Amino acid sequence: MELLYDKENHQNILLEDYGHGLAVQANQYMVVHNGQGIIFDPGGHKVYNQAFSQVASTIRMKDLKYILLSHQDPDIVAALNGWLMTTDATALCSKLWIRFIPHFGVDKYVEHRLVPIPDEGQILDLNGSELYIIPAHFLHSCGNFQVYDPISKILYTGDLGASIGMDYTEVSDFNSHLKYMKGFHQRYMTANIALKSWANMVRQLDIEVIAPQHGALFKGKDLVETFISWCEELECGLDFAASIFNLPKK
Repeated sequence: MELLYDKENHQNILLEDYGHGLAVQANQYMVVHNGQGIIFDPGGHKVYNQAFSQVASTIRMKDLKYILLSHQDPDIVAALNGWLMTTDATALCSKLWIRFIPHFGVDKYVEHRLVPIPDEGQILDLNGSELYIIPAHFLHSCGNFQVYDPISKILYTGDLGASIGMDYTEVSDFNSHLKYMKGFHQRYMTANIALKSWANMVRQLDIEVIAPQHGALFKGKDLVETFISWCEELECGLDFAASIFNLPKK
C-alpha cells in the first residue's frame, strides 16, 4: 500500500499490486476524507480478498461509502457482488452498464445500490470533499468516467494512460515508457477526436498526478502535460479503420 497524498484529514492510497498469472495487472485506488472512503475499480475475484483486507486495515468497512466503476470490464466489476454484500457502499457506474453489470452475479438484494452516473458526470460529496466524476466516453468504453480529486490534484484516468509489462510504478522517462503504452492505446482507444476532446477538457484542471488503472503513474506537471500532449496527437482505433476491415485470406 502506497500513500500518494496524506495531509490533514485527506489520503489518496494506491493499494498493493495483486496481479499475477495470466490476469492483467491492475491498480486499485482509495480516497479517504474525514474517515470515509471510496474505492475505484476494485477488481475481480482473484484480488477481492486481499483488496478487502487492505481497505479494512485503512478504514472501518461501514465507512466505505462509494465504489466507483469507471466502466464495465471484468477487471473492474467482476467481484462487485462481494463488495456490495459485505459493505453498505453505493456503487456508481455509467447508466449504460446498469443492466449489464448484474450479469457478473450481483445479488437481487443489493442491486438497488448500483446507481447510474449521468453521461455528463457529476460532483460527488465524500464527507465534505468534492470529487469530480468527469466524462471519458470512448476512452475506451462508450460509457466511461474518470475521477479528479482537487485536494490532492490527482486525476484517476482508468484505462487511459495504461501501460503493460514494465517493472516500475512511476514514469521517469516518457520516451522510454512509450513502448509499454503506445500499442495499448492505439488499439483500445476509440479515435483521436475523443483524445483531443479529452485533452481540451482536462487542461482546465490543475493536475499533479495522472493515475491509470494499469501500470505506472505520471507524477509532476511536466510529465502530466507531456502525456496529455501525446494523447492529443495519437492516432488510434477507428483512425486505422481502412486497414482493419478486410476479409481474412486463405
